[in-house]
Amino acid sequence: MHHDLASPVFLCSKRRASLMSTCDVPPQNFAETLPTEMSERIFGELDTESLCSAALTCRLWHDIIEDSEQVWRNQCSLVSAVCQREVDSDRRDGLSWKVTLVKNYTCSCLKRDWLRGRFSHVRSAEELRGRKMTPLDAETWGEILQAELDR
Repeated sequence: MHHDLASPVFLCSKRRASLMSTCDVPPQNFAETLPTEMSERIFGELDTESLCSAALTCRLWHDIIEDSEQVWRNQCSLVSAVCQREVDSDRRDGLSWKVTLVKNYTCSCLKRDWLRGRFSHVRSAEELRGRKMTPLDAETWGEILQAELDR
């Protein structure tokens, strides 16, 4: 059997073969062979949508992702770039990184789009049909208005 040198099967079998003299079947799941901390670092490199998809892949991946505060903290750093005030408030209130992300993700996407001017030329609510909206606080609307005035 021939494996591409960059394939996960080759890398796992090479690693395992170096650790053991006999190699039955190489593991197909990196999370089974790596320490949990390494798997968390790998998952921490994923964007939010990919991370959610990875959590649906298998029970082990789900458990690692679900239980890792570090993975969710990394994801929150992207949200806090747009919604720092909201993230800080939720963390002060004792919410976990995951709950903070879930609570603020849609808001951060919407706020980012408004601040970038995506809706600058919207003339009616009809043009926003199909777009997921979420309530924004008065301070956020103030930031959006200021960005519009600066354009």
